[in-house]
Amino acid sequence: MIREKLSMTQSRQKSYADKRRRPLEFQEGEHVFLKVTPTTGIGRVMKSKKLTPRFIGPYQILKRIGPVAYQISLPPSLSKLHSVFHVSQLRKYIHDPSHIIMPDTVKLKDNLTFETMPVQIIDRRVKQLRNKKVPLVKILWNKDTEDSTWEVEEEIRQRYPQLFV
Repeated sequence: MIREKLSMTQSRQKSYADKRRRPLEFQEGEHVFLKVTPTTGIGRVMKSKKLTPRFIGPYQILKRIGPVAYQISLPPSLSKLHSVFHVSQLRKYIHDPSHIIMPDTVKLKDNLTFETMPVQIIDRRVKQLRNKKVPLVKILWNKDTEDSTWEVEEEIRQRYPQLFV
């Protein structure tokens, strides 16, 4: 009697689980996203923080190892990881041309910094300290992103005299 009830309970639980489960299969050459978790090892390699993505990729499937294991091509930055992953760690990637991001051509200096030129002066004001007044100017650095900062007028006048013509 106990075994009957136990098997009946197990079959009921199995039916609940099967409703939510979907079989995942991938073909060689397809692209997938890889889940970032400590169990995959990626969380340890990427030094996962609060705002790291949950999935990275897309990566190409090289071959199917078993019914639930796939070998994927990893970039050199993840070369320390084993390239075979369980199907539960993969998500299908649907190709979309809008996902292609063209990198900006930014000229970097040797110390990996770059200099932006100011576009125009937007505003002026005088900051009153205890014993002196400091004239400030609001500089627009990029029209597209509308990046602007308050700078000391004298420093900007020395570095960029063309703004004050």
